[in-house]
Amino acid sequence: MKLATVMHAGAKRVGAVAGEAIRLVPADQGDMVELIGRGQAEIARLVAASTDTVPLAAVALLAPIQRFNRDVLCTGWNYWEHFEESRGKREGQDVEKPKAPTFFTKGPNTVIGPTDDVCVDPHISAKWDYEAEVGIVIGKACRSVSSAAALDHVFGYFLANDVSARDLQRRHGGQWLKGKSIDRTMPIGPYIVTPDELDVPRIRLDLTLNGQTMQNAVLEQMAFPIAELVAELSFGMTLDVGDVIITGTPPGIGNAREPAVFIKPGDEMVVSATGLGELRNRVVLHDLHGSTDIASMTS
Repeated sequence: MKLATVMHAGAKRVGAVAGEAIRLVPADQGDMVELIGRGQAEIARLVAASTDTVPLAAVALLAPIQRFNRDVLCTGWNYWEHFEESRGKREGQDVEKPKAPTFFTKGPNTVIGPTDDVCVDPHISAKWDYEAEVGIVIGKACRSVSSAAALDHVFGYFLANDVSARDLQRRHGGQWLKGKSIDRTMPIGPYIVTPDELDVPRIRLDLTLNGQTMQNAVLEQMAFPIAELVAELSFGMTLDVGDVIITGTPPGIGNAREPAVFIKPGDEMVVSATGLGELRNRVVLHDLHGSTDIASMTS
């Protein structure tokens, strides 16, 4: 299944995408997180029973997850070429090659939809960078799950662009939370695709900036595969239904290039991957350092 959250007739609805149409689940059945908790078979039953089908062109695609129980869980340095490309460019914050996955979090207010504008503010950062990633959604709660059983707890996969403020990452002692958590900077979606529709290791992930390919890799190049990420992250720590994990970016980031390439207003980023669709986002100038336009940002 390919599931989406959309805005239709003034309301947020969940549905299954097939071709150029979406079949909507009845609104009283809950949001994406609630439905995920009920399992793929129950979602399929609700979709099959629905007669509410509309063209995709008649709805607005939103971030598929709209309700977060915690911060977005993130993986760093999960492609060795990416780890190596930044060696010596971390402004005194280099570390030895990790022997286990590197984890951090970012605030859920970063999340925007698959075609929403990415907001940048030069008062906050002068070094806005792109990072194409594949994300996963937890479908069954788990703690200390084994690598062998880990994928049984993954409901589905989606795309993300982990836009990062590189100078803020350096400013705060190398802790990535702040530099990764600026509001309205991480598009996700456009769908959550269930594993039965994907050959996950062979998914090819790609990012273009103004039409130029900047990142391109297959997921089997990951330093730590997704099953190991889930097992390591869940070790002694409960992962709940609806928790979101992004799994790391491949080489080609702007900060590692010579000269460095940072995104700016007017740019267009497109993240795509085999079977997962695409994110297409413009970069716009927006006041993120003031306190007066919070209402307009969330409306």
